[in-house]
Amino acid sequence: MSEPLFLRHSRGLTLDEIAALAGASLVTPAPHARRIDNIGPLDRAGPSDLCFLESNFFADAAAKTHAGACFTTAALAKAVPAHVAVLVVKEPYRAFVTVAREMFPHSLRPSSLYEQSERAGAYVHPTARLETGVVIEPGAVIGPQAEIGSGTVIGANAVIDGHVRIGRDSAIGAGTTVANALIGDRVIIHPGCRIGQDGFGYVMSAKGHLKVPQVGRVIIQDDVEVGAGTAIDRGAIRDTTIGEGTKIDNLVQVGHNVRIGRHCVVVSQTGLSGSSTLEDFVVMGARSGTNTNVTIGEGAQLAGTSIAHGDVPAGARWGGMPAKPLKQWFRELVMIERMARPPGVAKPVADE
Repeated sequence: MSEPLFLRHSRGLTLDEIAALAGASLVTPAPHARRIDNIGPLDRAGPSDLCFLESNFFADAAAKTHAGACFTTAALAKAVPAHVAVLVVKEPYRAFVTVAREMFPHSLRPSSLYEQSERAGAYVHPTARLETGVVIEPGAVIGPQAEIGSGTVIGANAVIDGHVRIGRDSAIGAGTTVANALIGDRVIIHPGCRIGQDGFGYVMSAKGHLKVPQVGRVIIQDDVEVGAGTAIDRGAIRDTTIGEGTKIDNLVQVGHNVRIGRHCVVVSQTGLSGSSTLEDFVVMGARSGTNTNVTIGEGAQLAGTSIAHGDVPAGARWGGMPAKPLKQWFRELVMIERMARPPGVAKPVADE
């Protein structure tokens, strides 16, 4: 049985095309018409593969590489063997990604093997409005008066509830459910997401817990990406909103009434409590979180596993639980380690 390659089907690019695309200087003698049709790491790349070298830490691997071409900096170019076409740029990894996107555009969003006409097993309500070019995979359900723009793919067994609106060139992954939501253009929602379900709201008392009606929506703006298994609750008395260009990793919980700004990055297993706010360009590290009604200021970064119990200033870098300025957190960790060290035990080398 042959081994399948699921995403490696590229027509390739010549060295001249690669250099022009990335704004690179081709500094080693090489046939500029040579075609590169794949990408790979330094230690696995072959003669038709493109790789990159951005750190001296990988200089040994670079010296042994069999790659056809390599992005690197002027300072590291000497570490690349003579048989490799060297492309000098300031940011090798960014250049590598730029070219890889051009070589493998189909890898940038969930793809479909089905054509628009192949909807066997799918159900589209008669009142739903679908523009030309929408792909509905088998088992998907499109509810009454839902609206879906051209070029959008609805994955197998996905459920798009009534009145939901999805823009153009978006992708809704297999098994995802979308309700009470307005979704923009070029949005990618990976498999198994839950968008627009009830927020977790109760008035608690000794007699029992009174469920709070959740009457808001989820609004996801253009160019947002939502990772697999993520849940985004609809608002209770205002909308839950995700700003344009924001990227959310797998297994993230976004509570009701949360407002996420533009171009934020929210890494896996983060939890955003109800009514918290992330301003533009915020970065939330893995397994971090916010308390209710907390605001993370524009451009701020919260380290992994940190919990913000109060507002974080714009541009700040905080960490810990409760979160505090990063340098203060590191000082406290060192102090606690020293206090906990048994008498007579030598300091670790890192403390010397």
